[in-house]
Amino acid sequence: MSDEDGDWDERPQTLNLKAASKKAKRPLGAAAVAGGNEAEENGEEDGMQLLTNGRDFSFLHLKRDHSSRPLWISPDDGHIILEAFSPIVEQAQDFLTAIAEPVSRPTFVHEFKLTPYSLYAAVSVGLVPSDIIEVLNRLSKVPIPQSVLDFITDCTASFGKIKLVLKQNKYFVESGHPDILQKLLRDAVIAAARVRDSTAGSNSKGGLGTEVLGRAQAPKKGDLVIAGTDKAAQKARIGKPGASGPALGSEDAAQRETEADLFSAIIGVDEADDLDEDDTVHSFEIEEQHIEDVKKRCNEIGLPMLEEYDFRNDQLNANLDIDLKPITHIRPYQEKSLSKMFGNGRARSGIIVLPCGAGKTLVGITAACTIKKSCLVLCTSSVSVAQWKQQFLQWSNIQDNQISMFTADSKEKFSGASGIVVSTYSMVANTGKRSYTSQKMMNFLESREWGFILLDEVHVVPASMFRRVLTKIKAHSKLGLTATLVREDDKIDELNFLVGPKLYEANWMDLAAKGHIATVQCAEVWCPMTPEFYREYLREKSRKKMLLYCMNPQKFQACQFLINYHENRGDKIIVFSDNVFALKAYAEKLMKPYIHGGTPQVERMRVLQHFQHNPAVSTIFLSKVGDTSIDLPEATCLIQISSHFGSRRQEAQRLGRILRAKRRNDEGFNAFFYSLVSKDTAEMFYSTKRQQFLIDQGYSFRVITHLVGQDELPDLAYKTQQEQTELLLSVLIANESAADIGSDMTGSEWRGGGGVGGSSQRQIGGVLKDGKVPQARRTMGSMNALSGAQNMSYIERNRPANKGLLKDKSRHKMFQKRSGQFKDKN
Repeated sequence: MSDEDGDWDERPQTLNLKAASKKAKRPLGAAAVAGGNEAEENGEEDGMQLLTNGRDFSFLHLKRDHSSRPLWISPDDGHIILEAFSPIVEQAQDFLTAIAEPVSRPTFVHEFKLTPYSLYAAVSVGLVPSDIIEVLNRLSKVPIPQSVLDFITDCTASFGKIKLVLKQNKYFVESGHPDILQKLLRDAVIAAARVRDSTAGSNSKGGLGTEVLGRAQAPKKGDLVIAGTDKAAQKARIGKPGASGPALGSEDAAQRETEADLFSAIIGVDEADDLDEDDTVHSFEIEEQHIEDVKKRCNEIGLPMLEEYDFRNDQLNANLDIDLKPITHIRPYQEKSLSKMFGNGRARSGIIVLPCGAGKTLVGITAACTIKKSCLVLCTSSVSVAQWKQQFLQWSNIQDNQISMFTADSKEKFSGASGIVVSTYSMVANTGKRSYTSQKMMNFLESREWGFILLDEVHVVPASMFRRVLTKIKAHSKLGLTATLVREDDKIDELNFLVGPKLYEANWMDLAAKGHIATVQCAEVWCPMTPEFYREYLREKSRKKMLLYCMNPQKFQACQFLINYHENRGDKIIVFSDNVFALKAYAEKLMKPYIHGGTPQVERMRVLQHFQHNPAVSTIFLSKVGDTSIDLPEATCLIQISSHFGSRRQEAQRLGRILRAKRRNDEGFNAFFYSLVSKDTAEMFYSTKRQQFLIDQGYSFRVITHLVGQDELPDLAYKTQQEQTELLLSVLIANESAADIGSDMTGSEWRGGGGVGGSSQRQIGGVLKDGKVPQARRTMGSMNALSGAQNMSYIERNRPANKGLLKDKSRHKMFQKRSGQFKDKN
């Protein structure tokens, strides 16, 4: 298939909706109207028939002014179709983002889905069921199906009714509904966690001891100024109508004004919380060690908690003298995301999803400047730790002695009672034995309360190792930042419990259209396998199949051609390879610098500095250590030669390396993303799966079957069959670990110092059964092996493989302990 064919049958069906709409010569949603012209003349449709996977919805009646309304709601599964060409699409899109999960957002038609978690997030930012239903009804082409109404009512009936608030170092469960609190206290798990206070008896209701807060203690609303924004402008935005769109059908001016006010209340900076000033707030205290049990139990009984931090009334934790510099500019979508977090004067815990390069770091810094308490920032790598510290110093007035790093190379504390610590998930979650300085720093982190914990790349938190961070660190408020809220396992939903609901998610295409991120041209380059490589690929049954399609000579040549082409255009190029064996082979053959997991930190920073500031270095090769949190705004072209199977998250994160290109606002500028795929291999299946997330965001991939001019390169790599045969031999004799995606090998292994290629092969007289020469292999051993006594029977009792003797209770305790330590180390 060539890119001119336009054959996208393997792509998601949503991309074909544009063609379907064009065929009908009318907007989607009114494209398949049953009933014909006669019904239109009467001002309403007799029915609408939209076939989705064989389902017939012709029984749904269109409203009289359906052409002015941009939504169609499916009665079966809660899916919502939005016409992206509607005049009021911006307001409708912001509303849908608040209440539903985006499924697919191509150019002309967007698809959303109502889920319990999305409605939970909507209630957490102050929306109420009546407002959700009213706005949906105004935007929908058809009356809202009863099944959808019931779903919204059922899901929101209990959401947002109770809040977990940490005030004065004590945890309180608050609610304006005393009956709900009494229901909680009748539960055995929650009742056991409650702190018994004899003074609460006078204010108790029903003998259950819920404390009644007066109006003066109830939270105030609408008086919080987000750092970096203008309060007067903010109030002006709240006061004026937020939806300036055309009238919906025949509604009069008064109704349009009411609708605009409703849009403003829901989409803009939310001035009102779900608790009115006149409402009485009831609360009871729970013990700190039972917080996780209470949160889990509340989820099980259908009353999930909202976590909020009343940071302005926290007098026990020292304030941090930090604010944004006057030169800092907050973009509108960043301000909107922060308003979801601070809309009611408290700091809500939750997740903000922004594209790579859209300023997630500045959002986190602004949140820290608003809370003004001690902050812990957690990242995925030591490179991103240094970048977070540099960004704090660049955008805020924090002093250098008030911000410290906790990494393998730096273990320092900030000076004063409050400050900022930037570290990695691995450093904090590590359960092994630490050095003295690391343990001292870890004790410092665990012994104090943190006003704010900032979780960069929050999608990694559900991992079994990283989730320990949330139990080790005591934090009042949590904010997760990510560009890709997806995982290939089923753990992504656990973030709703571990961190909080999704507060805001931006549209990638909208930000690109407004110049906030770069416009990217995506292409999949098909590289035919040479006959020799393909023959071995079909023979292999091990993981080395991956190495064969990564080291395909045709892929070498395509990579070389694209590098030469874009270097001549003045582009800065990043080449990604998960397989370190292939990474070094490509980089050394093309004489380019590279970074992988074994590269020392000093060397990494030196290579990145040269890439950013040295005109002579236009291309660097990166392993998966460069997938996230590396800021390279000079990069304008990305080439992917090896990837981690079908990971959608990795594909999007890699695309994000070029979304922040400095030249993005130049007229006619485009960044380029190439994925090199060996034809007729398993890599094609993985490539299609990896692209799914980006396609859902609105990106489209062209397929390139031939690069014009590639064969004319004067110094084309592996041009002769002899060179290709030598390359194939080097791949075949590589050890099995070299075939692992993401393996981290040393330079000597690439030069032939690896192990035997396949453990099942038999060695005869120093030569393998198939005639290959065995390679030296490094293994663990003991001093006994040097004397030839390793397998002698009289020392068999000392071998750790003899587990029975290691567990012999008759041995002295000291020797039992030493044996256990030896076993752990091996």
